[in-house]
Amino acid sequence: MDDSGCCSSTAAPDPSMRFSTVDYIIFALLLVLSSAIGLYYALSGGRQRTTQEFLLANRSMGFLPVALSLLATFQSAVAILGVPSEMYRFGTEYWFLGCSYIIGLLIPAYIFIPIFYRLRLTSTYEYLELRFSKSVRICGTVTFIFQMVIYMGVVLYAPALAFNAVTGFSLWGTVLTMGLVCTLYTTLGGLKAVIWTDVIQTMVMFAGQLAVIIVGTMKVGGMGEVWRVAQENNKISGINFNPDPFTRHSIWSLGIGGVFLMLSLYGVNQAQVQRYLSSRTEKAAIWSCYAVFPCQQLVLALGCLTGLVMFAYYQMNEIRNPEIISVPDQLVLYFVMDILQDFPGLPGLFVACLFSGALSTISSAFNSLATVTMEDLIKPHFPNLPESRATLLCKALALGYGLLCLGMTYLSSLMGSVLQAALSIFGIVGGPLLGLFSLGFFFPFTNSIGAISGLVAGLVMAFWIGIGSFVSRMPAAFSPLLNVTSAPEVGNLTTAIMTTVLTSGAAAKSLTGLQRFYSLSYMWYSAHNSTTVVIVGIIVSLLTGPLKGKDVDPRTVYLVLPKLLFFLPERYKERLRFGVAHLEEDEQNLPKPVEADKSYNGFLNGGVKGTQKEEMEECCAGFSRSDGRHSYVVHETSL
Repeated sequence: MDDSGCCSSTAAPDPSMRFSTVDYIIFALLLVLSSAIGLYYALSGGRQRTTQEFLLANRSMGFLPVALSLLATFQSAVAILGVPSEMYRFGTEYWFLGCSYIIGLLIPAYIFIPIFYRLRLTSTYEYLELRFSKSVRICGTVTFIFQMVIYMGVVLYAPALAFNAVTGFSLWGTVLTMGLVCTLYTTLGGLKAVIWTDVIQTMVMFAGQLAVIIVGTMKVGGMGEVWRVAQENNKISGINFNPDPFTRHSIWSLGIGGVFLMLSLYGVNQAQVQRYLSSRTEKAAIWSCYAVFPCQQLVLALGCLTGLVMFAYYQMNEIRNPEIISVPDQLVLYFVMDILQDFPGLPGLFVACLFSGALSTISSAFNSLATVTMEDLIKPHFPNLPESRATLLCKALALGYGLLCLGMTYLSSLMGSVLQAALSIFGIVGGPLLGLFSLGFFFPFTNSIGAISGLVAGLVMAFWIGIGSFVSRMPAAFSPLLNVTSAPEVGNLTTAIMTTVLTSGAAAKSLTGLQRFYSLSYMWYSAHNSTTVVIVGIIVSLLTGPLKGKDVDPRTVYLVLPKLLFFLPERYKERLRFGVAHLEEDEQNLPKPVEADKSYNGFLNGGVKGTQKEEMEECCAGFSRSDGRHSYVVHETSL
């Protein structure tokens, strides 16, 4: 089969690839169970009556459910559809991304999580106000909202398109069903419902992928045969040491570029940090990050093996109806329906697996978007908002973002492969956000002017490359359609564009000038854009007057240079602190005067009254800037 496919996504499906009654039951059970969990947490316990419970699950979660929720949030349908398609088309080179997981998860565990957790934040972007200013916080929040709204469209549309292509289900009916079910349990049950549905959905994902691999391997003749066929067809990739950043995949882009991608996902993204903050202790939050590592490796391996099994199977068996596959990502579900049609229930299990991934991701997005909108954009302007009304407003925001997600699905049809599209989005927008937080963590002399300038420069550079890359390939996308005498169908037009955007990476070597610049590997987006933010932020901060160390709360920075250069004499290491005060271990738990109120759910200057205020004064340490800017309190939790 040609990689591009040839027809519209609305082509008639193979009549033999239909769900049995058992398949319908299994698929429906997933949707019912997800909704039931939301209803359970809406009607039990605190009944989601406080923002603390709705947004942070009352900070009561253990490390294992948090870890599985972290895993589900960004693996989802992107990995289930995208990774096997990547293996089928380009070979096993993408598998080397697993190398980046080690550093990409250790740095959040050692640096980001302790800082966020000890500050007792609810919104990640609250940190930006504590470290810089309110304007930096708002800029970060708006950037994150834009990122997640676009990403939700990809996650929701991709499995619905594949499902429509091979089963004949209405595309928009599928999108509507998924979106409404997800919106229902997220709005009713809050973060606790999201996390526990993620746990169940992760189990379903593992079961669905294992079923496909086992049955597919049996039909091919064993894993040894799968490997032999892949090797004979050059699908088993060696290590590519080519340092060229325009090479789509190499050990450098996957290993180093992948670290920056993982940091933007697991280090500073609100959807993930919110899960860390829902843990009952700092130690549990850190262990949840550790536990993600083996789970990530397992998910990556399952996706890669599925792709190799699919490739081996279709080397031995002809694809009977290639015309129903308009883009490569649809081949995965076609393969599943093809090999599992004699096993009633298993197709339904895999489709449930696929939709579990999508549900887990978009529910996390709804909840995190509601959180940052409430914490960063609404609460600062209404500090005395009653708790009951604030909680109701959070639920309304989750509902609103759910409906917005349904409206974004159309745009995702122009973004190519779900895998590359999703990772590109996080590189283009997540990279600058990672750079912004890095300025705060590692460079204590940077100021708010430098932070905003760096973020703007990073976003400009990111969209210049991202949009330039897309636009520069548009002529190639339309070229297959120029010789036809009649107008092409919309489905064919979209397919041509999507296919060209995906496959044109191989032709990058023949490009020059700006065209060459636009062919930068999508795996370098995050590293390139975050580095731009850091460099511009440092330069502008130095030019506009660097922040004095005495005005920086030591709890908001991680002084990496004195730790890396530990062998230097003490006086030189002291200079590398840039005047930031020492935070002694035995001082972390000592109560200090509270300069300003911070409510128990993480709002700055929120109205905490009565016993809540007394409790806060007993357990929190305050820090006030000498220049009179905002003051705040943090809660210290030692390991």
